[in-house]
Amino acid sequence: MKDRILVIGASGQIGVELTLALRKIYGNNNVIASDLREQNPLLEGTGPYVSLDVMNSEMLHVQVIRQNITQIYLLAAILSATGEKNPNLAWHLNMQGLLNVLDIAREENIKKIYWPSSIAVFGPTSPKQNCPQQTIIEPITVYGISKYAGEFWCNYYHKRYDVDIRSLRYPGLISYKSAPGGGTTDYAVEIYHEALENKKYECFLNEDTYLPMMYMPDAIRATIELMEAPKSSINIRTSYNIAGMTFSPKEIANSIQKHLPDFSIAYKPDYRQQIAESWPQSIDDSIANTDWGWKPQFNLEKMTADMLLNLQANNK
Repeated sequence: MKDRILVIGASGQIGVELTLALRKIYGNNNVIASDLREQNPLLEGTGPYVSLDVMNSEMLHVQVIRQNITQIYLLAAILSATGEKNPNLAWHLNMQGLLNVLDIAREENIKKIYWPSSIAVFGPTSPKQNCPQQTIIEPITVYGISKYAGEFWCNYYHKRYDVDIRSLRYPGLISYKSAPGGGTTDYAVEIYHEALENKKYECFLNEDTYLPMMYMPDAIRATIELMEAPKSSINIRTSYNIAGMTFSPKEIANSIQKHLPDFSIAYKPDYRQQIAESWPQSIDDSIANTDWGWKPQFNLEKMTADMLLNLQANNK
């Protein structure tokens, strides 16, 4: 039987591009996109779409059975900056959504589950440089707390019920196809749009705030490579560190100015500065490299050229 995949949160920043990538591999009709929101325009006409609330476990269970689902990608979440505005809602959605999926996976013997974690699990006491897979983890945002708790639920369901759940700790993600979702690293997406539209940008972080980042094509490829790796290769059942690149707002601005010399940037740090300062500046992903061969393909210069090229093409 062919794999049948359910993507929950398919209209979000990661969901749109991951859904499209999975449809190329498994066939359009075998990847069911779902979200509480309206279908993203980029998904229209590319395959089936259902309106689905991950918090409604009965509705979710019915869809899994009705659609003969064999794999679930759970992407629905409230991110770091948005989560700080409503911590109780962020905790409830991020935790209960995961537990609903894990319970259904156990009951229906779902073959594989994907659930993303984040560098938000790290906190001020974690190492700033080359932050290792196993280290001190004391997150200070409700998003980070929920992701760290979620990692251990994933590990628990794997150890106790043999649920094959796999996870990546995403750094900040940058994409030209879909809008960011309320994270602290969103400036690195907004800056490209503003550079093209207004030739200036006011950044909510200080110029020398270094954070781990990744271009979306690398993130999608990492996700699929992890999910397609043999079960015997997956040795981390909390969540794998993965890295792409590290840069500051000043450095990304400089890379844009090489293409758009008139672009200027100003800095007006807000509450997100404290969140950013609590995270590592770079990530050690050597275990992902050893276990399943992970390697990024994009650096800052290559990403900037590709972002500007595609955004300019989309605006024509």
